[in-house]
Amino acid sequence: MSRIGRMPIAIPAGVTVEVAENNKVTVKGPNGTLDRVLPAEMDIKVEGDTVVVTRPNELKRMKSLHGLTRTLIANMVTGVTTGYQKVLEINGVGYRAAKNGKELTLTLGYSHPVVMKDPEGVETILEGQNKITVKGIDKEKVGQYAAEIRDKRRPEPYKGKGIKYSDEVIRRKVGKTGKK
Repeated sequence: MSRIGRMPIAIPAGVTVEVAENNKVTVKGPNGTLDRVLPAEMDIKVEGDTVVVTRPNELKRMKSLHGLTRTLIANMVTGVTTGYQKVLEINGVGYRAAKNGKELTLTLGYSHPVVMKDPEGVETILEGQNKITVKGIDKEKVGQYAAEIRDKRRPEPYKGKGIKYSDEVIRRKVGKTGKK
């Protein structure tokens, strides 16, 4: 058995999990509703206040899908209860962010400002001009949008300028040495 796959998922109070045909799982909670079609080979059962995922056989593909399916459901339950967030920091002279409605405007040293629209179900919150918090209930969307923001100007190793995750450590390099 998959060590992760065999662990039951606890359903907190105020959260409902429904499994429809073709393994369409719908999770409703205080923060919203998430639904996802999971691999049809897996057997998903709601037993009381837990969700149990079992696999039909011991093929390598089934073992892989077992842990994945369980983790996806657990992430959905966590999303509708507490939600997910990623914090990004902007470092560099003249680098800043501004918010206008659902549009995030980034000034990153290019000849033009970079404008990004918040995707459905994801919101960005600015703290000052150089701290962006990406929040949402879908872990995948939050992570993807945070990665897209970071990709607009990745941190560089010489001065550390760019957009980085708050917990990310940039390995710095020593620059050129001057003439002797």
